[in-house]
Amino acid sequence: MAQISTIKYSDILEAHRYDAEYFKPEYLEIERNIRKQSFSHFGELTRLFVKGIFDINSDVYTTHGIPFVRISNLKNSIIDDSDIVYITEEENKKNKKTELRYSDIILSKTAYPACSLVTLERCNTSQDTIAIKLKADARISSKFLVIFLNTKYGISQMRRYFTGNIQMHLNLTESKQILVPSLPSLFQKEISDLFDESIEKQVQSKQLYHEANEILLKELGLLNYQIKHNLAFSATKKEIEQSGRFDSEYFQPKYKEIIEKIEKYDGGWNTLENVIKFKDKNFIPKDGEKYKYLALSNISSQGYIKDYQEELGKNLPSRARRRIHTGDVIISSIEGSLSSCAIVDEEFDSAVCSTGFFVLNSEKINPETLLILFKSSIIQELLQRGTKGTILTAISKTELEYIRLPLVKKSVQQQIAARIQESHQLRKESKKLLEETKKKVEEEIERR
Repeated sequence: MAQISTIKYSDILEAHRYDAEYFKPEYLEIERNIRKQSFSHFGELTRLFVKGIFDINSDVYTTHGIPFVRISNLKNSIIDDSDIVYITEEENKKNKKTELRYSDIILSKTAYPACSLVTLERCNTSQDTIAIKLKADARISSKFLVIFLNTKYGISQMRRYFTGNIQMHLNLTESKQILVPSLPSLFQKEISDLFDESIEKQVQSKQLYHEANEILLKELGLLNYQIKHNLAFSATKKEIEQSGRFDSEYFQPKYKEIIEKIEKYDGGWNTLENVIKFKDKNFIPKDGEKYKYLALSNISSQGYIKDYQEELGKNLPSRARRRIHTGDVIISSIEGSLSSCAIVDEEFDSAVCSTGFFVLNSEKINPETLLILFKSSIIQELLQRGTKGTILTAISKTELEYIRLPLVKKSVQQQIAARIQESHQLRKESKKLLEETKKKVEEEIERR
């Protein structure tokens, strides 16, 4: 049934908008609910409201420096730094105007409505986002504001101000008109405190993941191991014939050194084919059934599945052919994304993932230890060594099977598992807390 909005001609003139989308009933209802109480316009609360760095290319990204926030990093009220990139201090100085500090705000300008609190000490941000600093006398908490903007009241208003034909974008001038309710300071503090608790859980989660990684490296005697890249080296004819590889990178001495260290581990070692079970049977989705589908972009740097797409089987991409279950470990085969590994928990039992993943499990090594192993620098180097191809560079199942894995002692596996499980639990608690916080804000608006 069609929904109809009845509006005044003066409303059209005031908004300078003539499109039906702007006057959808749900948007008008959101506006009415906020206008019932005291409110401010977004722009009245800010001293900086500008587009991020214009005309910056990925070739200036570095592995260290000033964090550079892109629209993909704006997730669920908090910056997701799982795939954060960096720019140099020099590049940042050129764009000092858009440098942000802890507790500033970043808003998405294109693609989809999103807003995140800056939880980094400092950062800069891309042209697809809006850099925001609040006035000192704004009488509103930045944490409360971010939570509000992620409620249905904030998201709907942002969506309302998205314009464009080919690519939708948030108009800076119009978005300053977003209505922000002036809720009591005590309530704002309650929301800010809950937000802080959520952030702290994420900090603890990352720390536990870091501890698990250190436990593994210390056990293998590789805690401070530095991988060397030699410019000059040689390979025998026999080595070339056995490997079937002719590229010089494959014969870098660093790989032999890594293998030797694995083989010296006092817990023993074996090739992956003797330790791991591959689950590579193709699954054919049913056209009329809905599935959770995982692509490489859905994997966090901490080894968990951060989001997913839900599609009917007939709408899934042709590469959606791997069925996954609780306890499986999925590992990317694609160069550039080899560190995209994750443990499948109960939320994603029976989900479907891309054939760009290997789906693995083992009776000898628990999922948590497998995860940390595959994300470790030494195994990542061996995975990188095994990649080949022209159009799409990836590691094959055959190459993967030849990789040596240390048979980590059970007592150490248990230590790693305990930390990773707690890490993932804290992350879930953080996410749940944010959802509850948003609901509190919505209920408070509707109560008044």
